[in-house]
Amino acid sequence: MDGEKIPVPELTVVIPTFKERNNVPILVERLGQVLAGEAWEVIFVDDNSPDGTADVAKAIGATDARVRCIRRVGRRGLSGACLEGMLASQARYVAVMDADLQHDESLLPRMLDVLRRDEADLAVGSRYIEGGSAGAFTAERARASRVATDIAHRVFRLRLQDPMSGFFMLRRDIVEDVAPKLSTQGFKILLDIVVTAGEGLRVTELPFTFRRREHGESKLDEAVALEFLGLILAKTTNDLVSVRFIYFCFVGAVGILVHFAALTIFLNLLHVPFGWAHTVATVVAIASNFVMNNGLTYRDQRLTGRQFFTGLLRFYVVSAIGALSNVGVGNWVFAAEPNWWIAGFAGAVMGVVWNYVVATLFVWRTR
Repeated sequence: MDGEKIPVPELTVVIPTFKERNNVPILVERLGQVLAGEAWEVIFVDDNSPDGTADVAKAIGATDARVRCIRRVGRRGLSGACLEGMLASQARYVAVMDADLQHDESLLPRMLDVLRRDEADLAVGSRYIEGGSAGAFTAERARASRVATDIAHRVFRLRLQDPMSGFFMLRRDIVEDVAPKLSTQGFKILLDIVVTAGEGLRVTELPFTFRRREHGESKLDEAVALEFLGLILAKTTNDLVSVRFIYFCFVGAVGILVHFAALTIFLNLLHVPFGWAHTVATVVAIASNFVMNNGLTYRDQRLTGRQFFTGLLRFYVVSAIGALSNVGVGNWVFAAEPNWWIAGFAGAVMGVVWNYVVATLFVWRTR
């Protein structure tokens, strides 16, 4: 005999976390207050925080069925966490907000009402429309946000005033439709959703005031700017080129500069013979590429501890084979068309593609 069926929540609030243990209980309490009378749940998607954030969320969930936690091991990234949480929901509507208490949770009922009335498919908490404010921003962060917003408007011709917002709510079926085309890297999943969904997506913005962080520290760093530019490039090419591949090529270009800098030092300052200088410069450049890729390109699968060193050894092997494929393709093209720059370019492209594919499969494979 079938047991009693329990209805699913109407709303799932997805909150990505990393080292936010002090904010989790506060958020649950505030959500309970503003969503009183509603059928809701919250999913904390934690990137294996070393401070025990997942343990705190699960302890609350042990006595409150509205609180769930997904602990991600071996993968990191805000966009990926948001997407994973939304896809884990069975609710009709899903909302995304930060764990740092800077988003105004009292806006959630208004967002829900807009979607229920079918006035929009997506409701965005906006800092840049009348009534909204980004007053808690530092001058540097405010400037960066404005620049990013301006770039997004110019490139994609968006009507959305705050495409950089991390506070929004939409129908879950829309997420299901666009999910295969979304990037799991980066911090700006709202921009990704809006661009991917296209002009048919009905969007409304509701003003809110961005608050000051009460506990913990900001997770934003210099890599966020590169991730944003990578997302812009990926979307302007209709996802023909992945964000990760763009980072990989960027790191490769920096690696060339490192190679020539090391070569110059060993030749001109240390007076090492060219053969040895070139060899050592190559070793240094490959190590440099590995460190930068580990910190940027594959930051969501970052290798640490012993895995860092085994990954470095694998990357040396991959790069050595990539160099051979570079030379082989270059020679083959030159034999067919004796033009040195065409042959060199073809070989370089082959080497980069080989290194990227093999490194993704064997160095930074998902653990």
